[in-house]
Amino acid sequence: MTDLQQGKKLPSSLERARMAARMIIDDKGEDVKILDLREITQAFDFFVIASGQSRRQLHSISDDIDDLFEKKLGDTRRSVSGYQESRWVLLDYGDVVVHLFEPETREFYALEDLWGKGKEVAIEDNDLDKPVGTKENESVDSDAKIKPEE
Repeated sequence: MTDLQQGKKLPSSLERARMAARMIIDDKGEDVKILDLREITQAFDFFVIASGQSRRQLHSISDDIDDLFEKKLGDTRRSVSGYQESRWVLLDYGDVVVHLFEPETREFYALEDLWGKGKEVAIEDNDLDKPVGTKENESVDSDAKIKPEE
């Protein structure tokens, strides 16, 4: 059953990627990037990539993102990988995938290089201050780009 069938209307994938990025920044994560991969693959829309300095910090960030997505937004995580090992924690929300790395592991796997054709997206956007579904910001579809109406 899809989220819409259950009566949930999630923010767009871009909005959720930005929410995750801001949560990481609030939790003192480092080198936070959002990659738009919609033109490269149909498997997902955005990667959020960040570094943390310790196992405890990676756990805290991943737990806070889970709380935000699952408890507040009603999104369902499809899978989590690496939580116990904590060198690379992957949170898969379908269209948004969050990668949390220890710095050395991030450098080794170099996802930004591997997915280098993806476009980096700004974390902040003034349009996100407007409520979703209003005339100023009509897009709630995960495939649509957020464009305010002129």
